[in-house]
Amino acid sequence: MASVQAINSDVVWQKGDRLIARWLFIVAAMIFAMVVVGGITRLTESGLSMVRWEPVKGIIPPLTDEAWQAEFAAYQQYPEYQKVNLGMTLDEFKAIYWWEFGHRLLGRSIGLVFLLPFLVFLAKGYVRPKLKPKLWAMFVLGGLQGALGWYMVASGLVDQPDVSHYRLAAHLMMALIIYAYILWVAFDLVEPAGAPPSSLWRQDQRASSLVIAMAVLVTAQITLGAFVAGLNAGFSYNTWPLMDGRFIPTGLWLLQPWWHNLLENHTMLQFLHRMGAYAALFGALLLWLLVKRSNRAEVRQASHLLLAAMLLQVILGIITLLLVVPVSWAAAHQAGAVIVLTALLFLAHKMRRA
Repeated sequence: MASVQAINSDVVWQKGDRLIARWLFIVAAMIFAMVVVGGITRLTESGLSMVRWEPVKGIIPPLTDEAWQAEFAAYQQYPEYQKVNLGMTLDEFKAIYWWEFGHRLLGRSIGLVFLLPFLVFLAKGYVRPKLKPKLWAMFVLGGLQGALGWYMVASGLVDQPDVSHYRLAAHLMMALIIYAYILWVAFDLVEPAGAPPSSLWRQDQRASSLVIAMAVLVTAQITLGAFVAGLNAGFSYNTWPLMDGRFIPTGLWLLQPWWHNLLENHTMLQFLHRMGAYAALFGALLLWLLVKRSNRAEVRQASHLLLAAMLLQVILGIITLLLVVPVSWAAAHQAGAVIVLTALLFLAHKMRRA
């Protein structure tokens, strides 16, 4: 009898694995969109248009002229209006308000799209015991991300009409950590039952070590990108491949103490972001060369995807820079960063589970 129950449970869990994987891919896609919309919100200087955090009440936008006037009046009490947008009209305010409202509404939607199916899967017994803590961890991280988003916004409502670039980077990286974790779990669920770890990961230490190094490099590069965006450092040097006529520009070490240059110097941050792009592209090429002889077609295909994504991302970065950071190209560049991360995760998973 016990063996029959075990077989029945396994059948239910296998069905659940397929459904949960599809659901997690949908949630990941929504987070991808959230990152892109968040980038546009930053690029359009819309992030400080909503000066209150109302997780429940805030789901309804202003619907009357009086409500709009009240929202606009609240905005006028804060530094961004007083120091940057003094004299802004109500229609101009609405243009930035809708971007921030859409960003927050998408975040709330992700929470609902995650929580409601999760509760249904739990009720139907579709979730394997080992999977439950992973899904609960995703939910908790999502809640923390919402709080971190408000913590970021609050930094721009005090004295300076700009959010802290440190909090901006933390908010972005938290989103990508959640995104990566969800994707990895979903990748696990779509693998054949009992698929063993790939011998490629165990035997080819060069390739596996390079994947880890690439993960560190891509993480650092995205963080640098957030610093560049948060400080508007992308507007400082809009030529390529030189910066102010030099490959290595002057002014890299202007700030004291020296380590402030790595966190706040516009010239240094853009220079490091450029060098990081070259290093990441070289790493993707080297990784492609290391695994192209693999006897696993899916591993080779994943390496092709990573190299193509990295090359596209570098091109998008150069175009964004030369065009002086237009919103459309900058948003595409931010989306490209998530695509690179996705391709790297896909390759790493295929190398481990091929």
